[in-house]
Order: sequence, then C-alpha cells, then structure tokens
Amino acid sequence: MPWQGLARRFPVLGYRDFRLLLADRVLAPGAFAFSLVAVSFAVLDATGSTADLSYVLAAQILPTLVFALVGGVFADRVAPQRVIAAANVLIALGEGGFGLLVLFGQPRLWQMIALETMTGAGMAIFYPASQALLPRLVPDSLLQEASAMSRLAMNAAQMAGAAIAGVFVAATGPGWALATCGIGMLGTVPLLLAIRAPGAEREERHNVLRDLRDGWSAFASRRWLWATTIQYCVVLAAWYGAFDVLGPVVAREHLGGPAAWGLITAADAVGMIIGGVIGMRYTARRPILFVVVIGSTCAVTPLALATLLPLPLICVAAVGLGISLEVMMVQWTVTMARNVPPDLLARVSSYDVLGAVSAMPLGALLAGPIAAAVGVSATQYGAAALIVVASALTLLAPEVWRMRAGPAAGTEEPAAEVPTGVPAEAKAA
Repeated sequence: MPWQGLARRFPVLGYRDFRLLLADRVLAPGAFAFSLVAVSFAVLDATGSTADLSYVLAAQILPTLVFALVGGVFADRVAPQRVIAAANVLIALGEGGFGLLVLFGQPRLWQMIALETMTGAGMAIFYPASQALLPRLVPDSLLQEASAMSRLAMNAAQMAGAAIAGVFVAATGPGWALATCGIGMLGTVPLLLAIRAPGAEREERHNVLRDLRDGWSAFASRRWLWATTIQYCVVLAAWYGAFDVLGPVVAREHLGGPAAWGLITAADAVGMIIGGVIGMRYTARRPILFVVVIGSTCAVTPLALATLLPLPLICVAAVGLGISLEVMMVQWTVTMARNVPPDLLARVSSYDVLGAVSAMPLGALLAGPIAAAVGVSATQYGAAALIVVASALTLLAPEVWRMRAGPAAGTEEPAAEVPTGVPAEAKAA
C-alpha cells in the first residue's frame, strides 16, 4: 500500500487508527474553512451591521462556557472519537441549516444566532476530546511527530478550503458555501467511528460533579497551566474581536471583499503548514516560555489590518503568525500530554479551553460597538496593545521559566496498537 512506504520515513503512519484520524483532520477542517469565510459575509449581506456580526460570532463561542466542561467529562469516560463525531454532527446541523436559510429565505438575526450557537456547542466539545484522543493512538516516543503531522494535515486542508471558499462565496454567495460545510462535516462521522481506541482506563467511576472537581484540582495545581490560560484568555479575546470580527469589515471596505478575506485566511493556513513541518522536529527547551512569548505575536495581524497595509503584506503577516502559532500548538499539545495523567487529560484540557476562550464572546460583542464608536483601526490598535501587555505580565510567573522539555518524571509509555505494514526498524523507532 502507498502509506507503507511513507511509514518507513514516518513511523507514526504505521498505526491504523492514526491514519483514520489523519483522514478526519483533512476532511473536517477543509469543510469548516467554508464556514470561516461564509458566515461573516452571510451576516453582513443580511444586515450590513458590524454589531450584528459581533453577536453572531459571539454566539459561536458562548457555548464553550457550558459544553467544554461536559465534553471533557465524557471524553474521559468514553472513547473520545465518539465525542468528536457528535461534535461534528452538531457543526453540520448548525452550518448546513444556516446555509439553507440563506439559500431559501432572508435569515433573521435570532435564527443566525441560534444556528451558530449549535455550531459553537460542537466546537466546544471537540477540543477536550481531540486533546485526549491522540495520546491513545500512538506511543509517547511518536507523540510529537503525530501531533505535528495531524495538525499539518488539518492546516493544509484549511488552507485549500479557505482559498476555494473565498472564490466560491464571491461566485455563488455564502449560502452554498455553508451547505458545503455541513455536508463535509457529516462525511467525517464514518471515519471517526472506525477508530478502535478505547476510553481511558479508570479505577472507579464518579458522578459528573466529582469528575469536574477532580479535573479542576489537577488544573489548579499546575501554575504553568493556569497562568498561560489566563494570558490566552486576554490574547484570544482581543485578537478575535480585532481580526475575526473586524477583519472581514476591513476586507469588504478596503481590500476587495470575500476573495481577499479568503486569501488572508488561506495565508494563515500556509503559515500553519510551514509551522507544522518545523514542529515535527523542533523542540523548545523551555516549552511554556515559548508558548507565552508566541502569544505576543498575535498582535501582528490586527496591526497589519489597522494600518491598512496592502493585501500581499497582510498575507505575509498572516503567514508569519501561522508559523509561530502552529509550532507553539505542537509544543503545547505534547507538554499537556506528558504532564497531565491520561485519565484526567480531557477534563484538564476542557478547563484550559474554557479559560482561554471564555472572554472571546466578550471580545466579539465589544469589537463591533467599539469600532462603530471610535473606528475600526483604533479598535485594532487597542487590541494589539492589550495582547502585548497580557503576554508580558505572564512572564512574571516563575514556573513559566522553569519547565523543561521531555517526559514528566514518573510517566509511563501509553499502550497503543501495534503498527501494521512497517519494517521492524520503523517499529522500534
């Protein structure tokens, strides 16, 4: 088979379940990229209001405040790929339904908010389950390669999807793009259900509240974890409002509309692809310090939009940010997997994502009204300053500087399926 030759170079491809996950990581992001471009322009076409766009995008994030923790509990109880399949069905219903409304009628604001809330619920339960799944598919020695490769596939698909989606929306309108997203997300379900990885082994079962308390204790006891979570709470709120909410406004008024925004989104994905290649081999000696410093680079794209740089230069900024964020995410994923027990990883990850994105709805809600009051550029300058200040303050935590790369003391190699079709020397790698 073709993958057997690749498995000699990349041993992680010898694991059947990982190959299935890789296929999902191509189809799902490629489909969802159509939503990333289409939702903003569907709202702007329907209402013409930046404030309404803020409300709709905030509705996509708000469910995280409820469903991320629930998703973490279930992903630690059952096979996480089933949780991800359920998440993708919710996203398919939300985006596909939005597409049908656009195609067959004039969507009202409350309808758009309701459907994006459903999408947001799926996104919320996806992240903790995704964090818990990968370490159950491959051994620790291949975890960095697996993380980088899965994210590389995901970002390549997002890049291609975003580039196609920009042209697609400009040619046919956002309705067909949203419907395409829904169909693609449904197509991932058979791939996920074919993965055989079981749920984490636990000595005893508790009720949901006890599970949540145990997850919180594990999260709160790691200062490096909650310090960076607080940092990214501020960083992502400021960046989301300045870039995801106000970026399409800048593209529509100054850069040429949906096609330009599709190019910017694709440029970000190009950077992530490059970052994924780097992330396969690069290991930061102080991974948490690396994560904190990279957080400050999120100011780059709001500044590029605020200064109304030419489109090619904005795309260059997006590529640079994509590279740094992707290398950072590989370091973060591996550090979490190596320093949090497997039976707690999904719950701890749910607190991480809850904290990191909890202020994003506020950023989305405030960006539109503030921009209407003081101007889009001034709002983006303020967001960039907030990102830099939050990152600088996080450097004051001693644990940020102390953590070193490598497996945590006392960790054991997780069980994983035996790779098939791989030479003996690759199995030993």
